[in-house]
Amino acid sequence: MDTLQNMRVFTRVIEAGSFTAAAQSMNSTTGAMSRAVSELEAHLRTRLMNRSTRRLALTSAGERYLKRVRQILADIDGAEEEASCAHEHPSGTLRMSSYASVGQHYILPAIARYRERHSDVKVELTLSQRMPDLFEGSSDVAVVSAGALSDSEVISHKLGETFSILCASPEYIRSRGAPRVPADLAEHDCLTLQTPAFPAREWTLEGPDGRETLHISGTVQVNIAESLVVAIREGMGIGMLPLYAAIEGLRNGSLVRVLPQHTLQRTNLYALYASRKFVDAKTRTWVEFLRTHLPEVIARDEALLAEVSQLPSSVLHAA
Repeated sequence: MDTLQNMRVFTRVIEAGSFTAAAQSMNSTTGAMSRAVSELEAHLRTRLMNRSTRRLALTSAGERYLKRVRQILADIDGAEEEASCAHEHPSGTLRMSSYASVGQHYILPAIARYRERHSDVKVELTLSQRMPDLFEGSSDVAVVSAGALSDSEVISHKLGETFSILCASPEYIRSRGAPRVPADLAEHDCLTLQTPAFPAREWTLEGPDGRETLHISGTVQVNIAESLVVAIREGMGIGMLPLYAAIEGLRNGSLVRVLPQHTLQRTNLYALYASRKFVDAKTRTWVEFLRTHLPEVIARDEALLAEVSQLPSSVLHAA
């Protein structure tokens, strides 16, 4: 029996959620996956999971075993990568996770630039709206936005700082007028964005008179910035958008900035990876690349915002 391979199969079955999905990802068969787990259970003389036609569920012994197995496999992979000079030459598959909007606007373009330098690295990017658990073993690196990070065992690198702005459609402003001061927002339809970084219905504005926090009673709430762009563009109200999600609409005129002297919810971008004995070359070079690349992209977006702000704002003045 190949215990190490059976451990890999067991872990993959749990991550994939079924024997069939695990078999597809490992280019094997469902029967082979099932036999591998059964052999492992027989070897350990304990049941690791309960199977039914609809779902898999770990036993308490399986939960404890999975946690140890993941660490064992991580150590083995790290040792093999170091022995094969993976710490010197970036190669293999780099598994990333990112918040959806950050991934769309910053990470995917960055991957293209990174692979121009390191073509031997393949990338698997998973986008979601939750803070990833890097100790699950499904991601090597995560890129997240947060006001600050809680104490954690993961290694973190700050990649830059960005902010949000308020936007509306030209049609909405023509119909409802533009707020002149933050308190005027109480008379408008406000659209909210639910993110892991900030409360959706609490807007903290920073402007000439300092910081002001407003509690918003939103008419529509979404959890993806790109969806909020659509809602704003359709004239549904005023919404808070991360700069990177707003800049294109401001440039093409489908969005206008509201309360242009104010910014909201400054947030940091971080690269995270698990604290392991070995950090391979693909992880190290990717994080190093982001630490140089992302501040340049953020500075470009801020310069574009300043450029757009100099254009005639006839829509706002006509309101």
